[in-house]
Amino acid sequence: MTNVTVLGSGAWGTTFGQILADAGNDVTMWAIEPEIVADIRDNHRNSYRLPVVEKLPDNMTATGDRAEAVAHAEIIIVAIAAQFARVALEEFRGLIPHDAIVVSLMKGIERNTGKRMDEVVREALGLPENRFAAVSGPNLSKEIARREPSATVVASVNPYAAARVAQACSTSYFHPFTSTDVIGLELCGSLKNVVALAVGMARGAGYGENTAAMIETRGLAELTSLGKACGADPKTFSGLAGVGDLIATCGSPLSRNYTFGANLGKGMSVEEATKASDGVAEGVPTTATVVALGDKLGVPTPLAAAMTHVLEDGISCAQMLSELFGTEITNE
Repeated sequence: MTNVTVLGSGAWGTTFGQILADAGNDVTMWAIEPEIVADIRDNHRNSYRLPVVEKLPDNMTATGDRAEAVAHAEIIIVAIAAQFARVALEEFRGLIPHDAIVVSLMKGIERNTGKRMDEVVREALGLPENRFAAVSGPNLSKEIARREPSATVVASVNPYAAARVAQACSTSYFHPFTSTDVIGLELCGSLKNVVALAVGMARGAGYGENTAAMIETRGLAELTSLGKACGADPKTFSGLAGVGDLIATCGSPLSRNYTFGANLGKGMSVEEATKASDGVAEGVPTTATVVALGDKLGVPTPLAAAMTHVLEDGISCAQMLSELFGTEITNE
């Protein structure tokens, strides 16, 4: 049994808390919203963010006090919106136990700095690399909340840390694999959101399976090339964190990025799609960052560039697909 704290009580954070509790750990959820804290602590529910779960495990509780939340934690899970992570985590700097492992569930690239979430977490907390791990894979929260069979990847440069986190979240329905490729895992989780926007847009515009498969495979090639240029292991992109997550995110209306793209394909503006989605999908701020990263590394990013023109200039899905391939015939 391990004392685990989850920072952030949204749908995925709460779902992961349930996984950890099902695995036999004592779980403390931290939330900034008093009503969510009270709901989890007193009612064993998160009716605000995860209403599909009627009752959370008894070994889950909640607090809004930062120091209390992490005081006895052996593993700390970070499940905060990516673009707000740095500011939120700086409030915990100095409170984290010196031997605790910090795990990121976040998928995104920081808009102002272009940094991955592993870099943001370690910088915000002053955390050494060997005490950090990241979790990513085909993990749609509502399906896992219903305890449907799923798998994920836990990555850390420290194999012991990865194994310990994997053990803590292993259940009969949730199977973790381990990896040392933190960079690859982080990039898979971030960059696939751009592909999901494009696939969703194509679906919303009425295109079928061939178009979706074309976007997904070319998108995978694009993010794999970027990953290699950043020092990632290309094999990571063909596994659960890469292809697996891409399939789940690009094929389900449970994916916010897919749904956001679908609304664009139906003719909504970015502002209208944002309102319909109750917020901006993470792939939206990531898109321009991908283009900038590609420019910096000398890696072509035609899909991300085309989606940037969708988001900034309002071009149609047909124009986006035309930009993706251009007129020149090249080797695959």
